[in-house]
Amino acid sequence: MSFSSFGLSENIIRAVTECGYTVPTPIQMQAIPAVLAGADLLAGAQTGTGKTAGFTLPILHRLSDKTIKGPSSGRPPVRALILVPTRELAAQVEESVRNYGRYLKLNSMMMIGGVNINPQISRLKSRVDILVATPGRLLDHIQQKTLSLEQVEILVLDEADRMLDMGFIRDIRKILALLPKQRQNLLFSATFSDEIKELAENLLNKPILIEVAHRNAVADKVTHMVHPVDRNRKRDLLAHLIKKHCWSQVLVFTRTKHGANKLAKFLTENDIPSLAIHGNKSQTARTQALAKFKTGTLQVLVATDIAARGIDINDLPHVVNFELPNVAEDYVHRIGRTGRAGAEGDAVSLVCVDELKLMANIERLVKRALPSQIVAGFEPDPSITAEPIRTGRGTKPSNEKPVPSQAKKRRNNVPKSTANRTAGFARATANRSSSRRHANTPTT
Repeated sequence: MSFSSFGLSENIIRAVTECGYTVPTPIQMQAIPAVLAGADLLAGAQTGTGKTAGFTLPILHRLSDKTIKGPSSGRPPVRALILVPTRELAAQVEESVRNYGRYLKLNSMMMIGGVNINPQISRLKSRVDILVATPGRLLDHIQQKTLSLEQVEILVLDEADRMLDMGFIRDIRKILALLPKQRQNLLFSATFSDEIKELAENLLNKPILIEVAHRNAVADKVTHMVHPVDRNRKRDLLAHLIKKHCWSQVLVFTRTKHGANKLAKFLTENDIPSLAIHGNKSQTARTQALAKFKTGTLQVLVATDIAARGIDINDLPHVVNFELPNVAEDYVHRIGRTGRAGAEGDAVSLVCVDELKLMANIERLVKRALPSQIVAGFEPDPSITAEPIRTGRGTKPSNEKPVPSQAKKRRNNVPKSTANRTAGFARATANRSSSRRHANTPTT
């Protein structure tokens, strides 16, 4: 099947071809016809499967193929609204809209916080057909009456699971109340949680359900590796792995903003060019760091979960969990930065004794035991005991404790290898010895 088989306009097919795409992905094969038909859609697929093109291409076709009667005077109406959780994702989606719509007479705009609002106000005075926005800044414009949503024809909630995790549900409800009742609604999510399904029930009208991957599934071609290590030796081990395997492009996740800054500084001082991105960085700094990383001029990008949302890099070879996420589902989102669109990738986790419970939660979620290997010279000290994990200000707390009736059942469901590991790194490694060496994946 090719993109032309969907009945998309020649100008869209031309742009898609120039972007290097010829064969649609599974999510695109199902989503594009549904959106073109005008149906509401609830779509879930693991990250990196092409969800963005799955909704941008048919939206561009529908808006270009259909003329509407706008106001005889005043500001032209926004016809499609795409809500996203982060600035980085907004930039990525709006770039896709521009690339795929380069030969169409449609205009798009990105609306995000962290930057001067005045240029956005000026831009809104001209025609904006497709608006890609984060909820907070969108409500700022509505409050200042610089924007009207009264003629929106299509609403997209992208990465809806992350928007709920970040506490945007109230903002989303405010925005929904300002939209016309007659519209097409598209809800895209990396995972299908019960909360997402509840949101869909209240938002969507007889939606078509698409779920390409199982809930919380991980990419098939991602190689997982856990390296047990003492907490105070993680930085040295990371530097060792990068230099030994000659990793040229590495995305590293930390739990806190302060930790990201410290790690980037340490790596740079050890001749590994690194920069950090997180919520306290200015939008300009974040954009510049991400641009350098995408072009390959920056070797390591250290990021918190929120800042890394929306990072889309073709053939990113290595993702490192310097610290495990407090929420198991975030492991899926993190490693989804590599192994995208069928490419291969490495997901490496540096795990200290403090994080054994977090590791157990992750393995329970993905329903597999992750391979473990101690790196020579970085053997964990079995006398070191666990300490409480510092989540950092604004970080989502760890998974809730199960009620007593569930606790025993959940312990019994922990993979055997994890139970061994919780008894101590040394014994766990003995039980889980692996002959496979952790090799470098060639970059492309």
